[in-house]
Amino acid sequence: MSNNKQQAPRRKSKRERRMKIVILLMVIAMVLSMFTGAIGSFVF
Repeated sequence: MSNNKQQAPRRKSKRERRMKIVILLMVIAMVLSMFTGAIGSFVF
């Protein structure tokens, strides 16, 4: 149970890291689009 925290540090593959980055980018893009949509609705 104690070794559950440090379970093979090298197990973090490039694909896992890339997926995390892609999800982060998608969230940022959604927030930006929401902001731009709100600004556009206020301007026009």
